Amino acid sequence: MRFRHRDGSTVQLGYCATVHPAAELDELVATLDGCAGTVRSRLDVPVLGVGLWFPHRLADRLANSPASLSKLRRALHRNQLEVVTLNGTPHAHFTDQVVGSKFYCPDWTDPARLRYTLDLIDVLADLLPADVPYGSISTVPLAWRVPWSKARNRAAREAFDRVEQHLARTEARTGRRIRIAVETEPGCVLEMIGQAAAWLDRYSSPDGGTSRIGLGLDTCHLAVQFEEPAGSFELLWRAGVDVVKAQLSVAPTLVDPSDVPGRYVLSQLGTAKYLRQLREWGGPGVDDVEQAYELSGHAAWRMHAHLAAHAAPPAPLSATTGVLDDCLTRLVGGGHPLTHHLESEVYVWPRAPKTQQALAKRIAKELSWLRDRLTALGLDEV
Repeated sequence: MRFRHRDGSTVQLGYCATVHPAAELDELVATLDGCAGTVRSRLDVPVLGVGLWFPHRLADRLANSPASLSKLRRALHRNQLEVVTLNGTPHAHFTDQVVGSKFYCPDWTDPARLRYTLDLIDVLADLLPADVPYGSISTVPLAWRVPWSKARNRAAREAFDRVEQHLARTEARTGRRIRIAVETEPGCVLEMIGQAAAWLDRYSSPDGGTSRIGLGLDTCHLAVQFEEPAGSFELLWRAGVDVVKAQLSVAPTLVDPSDVPGRYVLSQLGTAKYLRQLREWGGPGVDDVEQAYELSGHAAWRMHAHLAAHAAPPAPLSATTGVLDDCLTRLVGGGHPLTHHLESEVYVWPRAPKTQQALAKRIAKELSWLRDRLTALGLDEV
């Protein structure tokens, strides 16, 4: 979905395809035909953006096989879909029975993460529509926080230097500008906006909106950490760090953790396959909701679970919709957008949809809710 900002530029809204992960090319094509195409039809838009995810083997295949890339391109075309962004955070662990902190592996100290990202850059440069000024790829916040050291930090810096060089060569070779969006995430090396701003300031651009490496702003992660949007955006502005891409969802909140039934409802969101980091307002946090007994329970809890904003979470939980609204206003409500890539990233539903059609219906409702928010901010759908 495309929107015209008041400054004349185009802001793109799509959804993240990690909601229906596919390990092989045929599986990916099937999800485009069976779900993404249905979402577009439900929204009745001429073109819909889909933020694709490729496991490392599929990324390698697409980067090195013109026939495979052509097959993917045909699937996108017949479903009237476009790709302006990729989710380069997961590597290949969706099929594991328990993922945990392996979700962030290989990290940026491992050459495999670099190889994977270079493949994604090559693929996106080929898929990017001709009239789009840049493409974006989100990536992990360096690594899980332990173990970390000065030596590992140097290794990550060297890897990002390689990425920056490849981005420059790609732009010179293809005329396509690709940018890397480094997320913050609870429990990782770059957990909060201030840490990310300090680490990314060497890639800052004096005029804004032009750096090849910047922040991937995730409204769920921001909310889980109890970070206020006003202060977060101020930190980024002072560091000169661009918001390359924003991922949009809300986090569940349990206002009164002494509510035992409420704790149970919270623990049932998501799956133990992935970490569901839990944070307590004004206090510490734990790496998973199953460790909630370690917290005091004297203040509100928020959990890392990407919920849809269009539907209220099960009682007695509330959602961080206010954080999402505040971020959207700051991102695209001003005289110039701070990013041109908005992506709905919802993967936790109170009741899991059982069919592709049911999933498509929910994705379409969430995108429709976001569309209404953008038009209320003065953007015109085109």
